[in-house]
Amino acid sequence: MTGRADGIRVLIADDHPVMRDGIAAAVESGHDMVVIGQAADGAEAIVRFRELRPDVALVDLQMPGVDGLQAIAAIGGEFPDARIIVLTSYPGDARVKRALTFGASAYLLKTATRDEILAAIRSVMNGRRVVASEVAGEIASHAWSEMLSDRELSVLRLVATGHTNKRIADILCISEDTVKARLKNIMTKLGALDRTHAVTLARNRGFFDT
Repeated sequence: MTGRADGIRVLIADDHPVMRDGIAAAVESGHDMVVIGQAADGAEAIVRFRELRPDVALVDLQMPGVDGLQAIAAIGGEFPDARIIVLTSYPGDARVKRALTFGASAYLLKTATRDEILAAIRSVMNGRRVVASEVAGEIASHAWSEMLSDRELSVLRLVATGHTNKRIADILCISEDTVKARLKNIMTKLGALDRTHAVTLARNRGFFDT
């Protein structure tokens, strides 16, 4: 941590200590910002945000226990004006849309350069949203595709864990014909060749995120 008290106050949440240190070093290289705290998981991020009230929080999505999306939703619910930047290894249009809906101001990948991270921090401070170009391109490529409904996702999650149609029907208290109909809709929406392909596509796009 730095001793400076001025500048944009930044909180970093990531479960990897080396990554947190690297992000902190990048942020501290900015003459107009300072790292005021770090968190190793989503639960700690919520507590630290509440304690420190940072100007900007950089939050990873994949963290143990309370994940990044849950943390963003909790922080955004308690602090509607919170400025949160997702900094993650995972793209996926459904994942991005969910993060932005939950209250994130920006979505960056961990391949972002130091200058891109600093620019994003300054941009959200000025009320702008920032989405990495690679991520924006993925969103655009799926702009006209339908999102999966909660009922469809409930079926696909069970498919992903290896359940048969009959077992899925029993668990969800629906008929096998309903399971088959939902799977047909899922594969049409995702452009999947079969149920295994549908699971892969849904996972990559972030439909299985919390």
